[in-house]
Amino acid sequence: MAKTHDFDGIAPVEYGESLYRPTGVLPLRETPNPDDASQIEDYRTYGVVGFAEWLTPEEVASARQAILDWVVKGSEHPEEIPEHFCLQFEHLADRNLTSLPPEERQDHVRKLMTFVRWEPRMMALAQHPKILEFARACLDAEPELFQDMALLKPPHIGREKPWHQDHAYFNVPKGTPVLGIWIALDDATLDNGCMHFKPGRHREGPLPHFSVRDWQLCDADMEGDDVVIAAPLPCGGALVFDGLTPHGTPTNHSPTRRRALQFHYIPKGTPRTTTEDRMEIFGAGAHGATC
Repeated sequence: MAKTHDFDGIAPVEYGESLYRPTGVLPLRETPNPDDASQIEDYRTYGVVGFAEWLTPEEVASARQAILDWVVKGSEHPEEIPEHFCLQFEHLADRNLTSLPPEERQDHVRKLMTFVRWEPRMMALAQHPKILEFARACLDAEPELFQDMALLKPPHIGREKPWHQDHAYFNVPKGTPVLGIWIALDDATLDNGCMHFKPGRHREGPLPHFSVRDWQLCDADMEGDDVVIAAPLPCGGALVFDGLTPHGTPTNHSPTRRRALQFHYIPKGTPRTTTEDRMEIFGAGAHGATC
């Protein structure tokens, strides 16, 4: 099977329910306003700020159709998928996807990644003035798109994404501001795997990551009396968060979809580093630590 068209190699496993037991719910602003100092201050203080309205219904529909078009192409003609485009199906997905109606195939997809450059509908969103203006205000620099993903977490089989810091996945220098924008293409709820955050903990800097159920923070460090904020969102709403803010999403056991777009931005001109450099910062296991 083509490397751009594969199945998630991580099988879903049980985890403690206390990992995603929220102590509160993230309050949502109505719309983003880069000139509103309180919105930027919330981002910097808590490491996350949420908005009820970001994309229009027409923009949501365009993004959904773009995802469906690429899922159909990838399942029927994987040889037509660009080399660095990632289309990954869930570990529990049906292996005979072409037997399903096109609309149902996306309910077996885990993610699409590195697709913006080949998809003008998504490029229009990644370069949306509303996104770039808010990212510019938060980063205090000209934003550069660093990563693009569509995270589908399909009904019943969308697996957990354990607690982690996004910065731990990126080969950029320590101290680089990383800004994530997560946009709901369906209502994201407690039942279908909405985002959960540890607000304010981005100020602790890089935390040790381990290979357990994924590349993740240690469960023991994420459990207990710490504050956990759930972030349910209406369709078209968005979350803006710091790349060091710990977050995770539980398994989607529900019958509803939880599709989302995720874009990451860094200051324009940021140099790239190596995986070895990143592991020196985040790879606790490489230094003999255990989880």
